[in-house]
Amino acid sequence: MTAKAIEVRDVHKRFGSNEVLKGIDFDVDFGQVVCVIGPSGSGKSTLLRCVNRLEEPTSGTILVEGIDICDPETDLDQVRSRIGMVFQQFNLFPHLSVLRNLTLAQQRAKKRSKDEAVAIARANLERVGLSDKEDAYPAHLSGGQQQRVAIARALSMDPDMMLFDEPTSALDPELVGDVLAVMKLLASDGMTMLVVTHEMGFAREVGDKLVFMDDGVIVESGDPREVLGNPQHARTQLFLSKVL
Repeated sequence: MTAKAIEVRDVHKRFGSNEVLKGIDFDVDFGQVVCVIGPSGSGKSTLLRCVNRLEEPTSGTILVEGIDICDPETDLDQVRSRIGMVFQQFNLFPHLSVLRNLTLAQQRAKKRSKDEAVAIARANLERVGLSDKEDAYPAHLSGGQQQRVAIARALSMDPDMMLFDEPTSALDPELVGDVLAVMKLLASDGMTMLVVTHEMGFAREVGDKLVFMDDGVIVESGDPREVLGNPQHARTQLFLSKVL
């Protein structure tokens, strides 16, 4: 096995004249939970989307399990099959039941039989506490339940790692806890996770490393309890004074 799950080296991203990422370097080890925080517009979500090439980096190198995903020769679909991604919006198919949302990609991309796909889907619905919702449609679920279905759908593809792009930001406050509980369970199971989040309590409790971004650069990173409790950089101090 390669040494790192994710390696990001001097990654830049421009949209026209706007440079959103200005030379990002960091690693995610296997089994590690890395949380990325920072103000809106700091480049967090763009960075996450570059990690599975939903956005094309302008320059730099990104290795996923040792494979250079910026290399034109790389089979992107094969690499992406190892990466589960959960977005702010749940992106469920509204016309399909919960169970079908979880089995469709398994059958089409993983070529699993219907019975195998259903068994895996049901196991993951149980993991996220939604076994009783397999016949429901997304419109009949709360936002928190929809996000937990989205997590179960990603898990049903057997990813080696999970990327979370502010998975609780679209939820009512009372629904956030159920989603964070599922993420904590995944972390305790050893899932490699890269999480863009505003949930400082989650970062402190579950994160192995905290990365603070602002204006397209990593300002500070380290142990979450140290960064949150005793930030060294004035910009980190200012940001945390407003959110903690």
